[in-house]
Amino acid sequence: MPDSPAPPNQPSTPADQSPRSAKLAVTVFPLLIIAGAALALLAPATFAPLGAGVTYALMIIMFGMGLTLTLPDFLMVLKRPLPVLAGVAFQFGFMPLLAFGIAWALQLPPALAAGLILVGSVPGGTSSNVVTYLARGDVALSVTMTSVSTLLSPLLTPLLALWLAGQYLPVPAGDMAWDIVRIVLIPVIGGVLLRLLLPKIVQGVQPALPWISVLGITYVVLAVVAGSSEVLASAGALLLLGVVLHNLLGYVLGYGAAMLTKAPVPTRRAVSVEVGMQNSGLAAGLAAAHFSPEAALPGAIFSVWHNISGGLLASFWGSRRPKTPQTEHDDASTTPVAT
Repeated sequence: MPDSPAPPNQPSTPADQSPRSAKLAVTVFPLLIIAGAALALLAPATFAPLGAGVTYALMIIMFGMGLTLTLPDFLMVLKRPLPVLAGVAFQFGFMPLLAFGIAWALQLPPALAAGLILVGSVPGGTSSNVVTYLARGDVALSVTMTSVSTLLSPLLTPLLALWLAGQYLPVPAGDMAWDIVRIVLIPVIGGVLLRLLLPKIVQGVQPALPWISVLGITYVVLAVVAGSSEVLASAGALLLLGVVLHNLLGYVLGYGAAMLTKAPVPTRRAVSVEVGMQNSGLAAGLAAAHFSPEAALPGAIFSVWHNISGGLLASFWGSRRPKTPQTEHDDASTTPVAT
């Protein structure tokens, strides 16, 4: 369905959809990704050659994300700098260190440890926007945090990976930074510019963007799992534990940190979701390109798991309306696209 305009004086959000469509997104997306992972485990030789196209799949995903963004999504940094910058600081502060600690505690093999740390070092997951909406969180803040962390990722992700993952494997930080620029930054900016120049055309394709995105993520999961099925079979349980701990503790730490700033409940929920959900498809692609196929497994598993946990969290919080003034969650009438 076409976009519904945001209410006056509100920041725009990515292509608004009905609540029913948004709920369908967080229900169907994980099922498709789980199906992709299962197929890769059943027929790894069939899907392993897909690894050559992972970079292009990620570029399509990020271009689609750019098509859902508008300039006001970035300008909120000037209007509400404290929650945005605090949220991004939590994102790039908590999650890399948390991943490092979990990898050390579980004594993960070097490739898996480096991959988990890379998951913690990438920007927020783009599906976090629709999870925040369904969780009755601050949608505009969620969109802006995702946008800002994505723009900062070419600088911060390689530096964090060099510092933490470099203790396990050599990290080509310069090459990784350039890959993030061409895989993330250029497609996102291209999408934003195209929406600015051709808004009616872009509006017409908005309903298809979530499905293009999830097909892209499923492609990445298929390729990564198929290429490392033997490692997954031997270390799958331990790695799954690490991924689940990383994601759930991210939710808890994000919420707690936002609570310490005395932020309203919708803001706490948005920060929690943003910190806990990572752009794990990007992490898997970067790990496969710069580390090894095995190092991409944490990102692939995270892609499956955080969509499941995000849906459950959205369902739990969505049934509990925050007791705050309407002005503190005035986004509640808009629904972002999950990309």
